[in-house]
Amino acid sequence: MVYIASWNEFQEAAEALYTKSPTRTRYVVKWKPALGVLVLKITDDETCLKFRTHSSIMLGRFETLNLELMRKMQNRTAPPPPAILETAAATQSDSAAASSVPTAGAGGAKKKKPKKKK
Repeated sequence: MVYIASWNEFQEAAEALYTKSPTRTRYVVKWKPALGVLVLKITDDETCLKFRTHSSIMLGRFETLNLELMRKMQNRTAPPPPAILETAAATQSDSAAASSVPTAGAGGAKKKKPKKKK
């Protein structure tokens, strides 16, 4: 179990490991507050990949890896970007529906002050 030094190598190896054996792959995240270290570990009992970081900048990359692995776990492809015409039509219909239905209890009422105890 040797730590991989480069994030790009770790991410590519992690995705390849999950693709190779999706039913046996486990993903563990450990935060060690005494050392200020985040440790990521992915294993399938034959291969173990580990990455360690002290930097908070890696959290964005870590989130991207999580989303990519979850997408693969759900067996979905990345959604295509929505068309501009569909978005504009949906926005107009949503705003029309929202303005025609009044909302009760919008939170504009004042609260009563509690009575003073004697």
